[in-house]
Amino acid sequence: MNWKLASSLAPLAAMFVMAGCSVADYEGGWPASLDKDAEAYADAPGGGEGLVSPGEGGEGSGNGNSTAGIVTAGEWRDLDHWTFWSGLMTTQGEDGFSEMPSYWGFYVNQLVAVKYVQEDRPVIGAKVELSRNGQVVWTTKTDNKGFAYTWVSPFQELDAVSPDELTITIEGAEMAGHPELTTWASQSDVKVNEYRKMTADAQPMISNKTDIAFIVDATGSMGDEINFLKDDLVDILGQATAKADGNSVLRTAAVFYRDEGDQYVTRYDDFKTNVTSTVEFIKKQSADGGGDYPEAVHTALETGLQKLSWGEDSRMRVAFLLLDAPAHHNQTVIASLQKSIETYARLGIRIIPIAASGADKNTEFMLRFFDILTGGTYTFLTDDSGVGESHIAASVGDYEVEQLNELIVRLIAAALS
Repeated sequence: MNWKLASSLAPLAAMFVMAGCSVADYEGGWPASLDKDAEAYADAPGGGEGLVSPGEGGEGSGNGNSTAGIVTAGEWRDLDHWTFWSGLMTTQGEDGFSEMPSYWGFYVNQLVAVKYVQEDRPVIGAKVELSRNGQVVWTTKTDNKGFAYTWVSPFQELDAVSPDELTITIEGAEMAGHPELTTWASQSDVKVNEYRKMTADAQPMISNKTDIAFIVDATGSMGDEINFLKDDLVDILGQATAKADGNSVLRTAAVFYRDEGDQYVTRYDDFKTNVTSTVEFIKKQSADGGGDYPEAVHTALETGLQKLSWGEDSRMRVAFLLLDAPAHHNQTVIASLQKSIETYARLGIRIIPIAASGADKNTEFMLRFFDILTGGTYTFLTDDSGVGESHIAASVGDYEVEQLNELIVRLIAAALS
């Protein structure tokens, strides 16, 4: 790839303004490598074309962009299809992927799902803790629908767990009784434990801010579809802007990553309310490097936590993760991935992956582990458009093939409703 990718990526920033969630400072140290090359992007070649305004451009969907609506994609949320997910995780052979949990060190099995409401309205941003035998094992926050997903032991395979061992605490108050547990052996949909807030005091401090970060693989293999994504994302900007609440404060950020030994490993631009800043940062980027198949996914996720100032009182937080290759597979990297995903969940940051062409089954299930543990959803590009290299068929049930721009606008609208 060459510098032209910079101009084709610029509209990605437009998408960021439409979603986002609350955060304490990250606890724990990170490798010093996160600081290197932080400002290296200043010398990167600049982009050509600027951001296309809604209504400009040639024929096409939505806002008149010439190639908007060509790229096709699908979406599948395993949390809404738990029986199907359980089958994938427990069936061996070509119809199952029972080896994936031990391969990645993610045992997405023992789930306690929570819904927290007050007078039938969702309580947003409430801190939810799951304890086993008195010890906190998972912490997260309720989303804009009042849901939270907690896990007994997502990084270590356990024998049967009894609900009698479990308790739920919300905003410091222990809930009565023991919650229902959903496992791969449940052979049922996710069991939701509903709790009601009985008093009007001690509401979580939630602002009207929405935070969106976009974490993107900038290695050379990502170039085959980005030019088409450009017009799609401009179209998304026009549609999503029309749906946005004018009172919302929208903050955007971006992380680009490659791999060890490349010109840089990560580059980032922190959250700002000025979208132009994010656009200018993205316009300076280019796709290059890589070489071997795995990339520095773990370092990108670390950067998204340590270097981006997610709003502690934001109403929503979303991290879109666009890539076509898995993380390196060794114990150091896997430990980093586990720590990062646990932290994204604790801070209430939902991960929504977008799997591009080139992603294999190891990549697919790595991404699905990420989105399940953070309450997100899995999205993937398809071959229906004829754009880019071949896309592996996702191991999911029946789904609707959609234009990528329409799919993302739908997900954004659901996140903001």
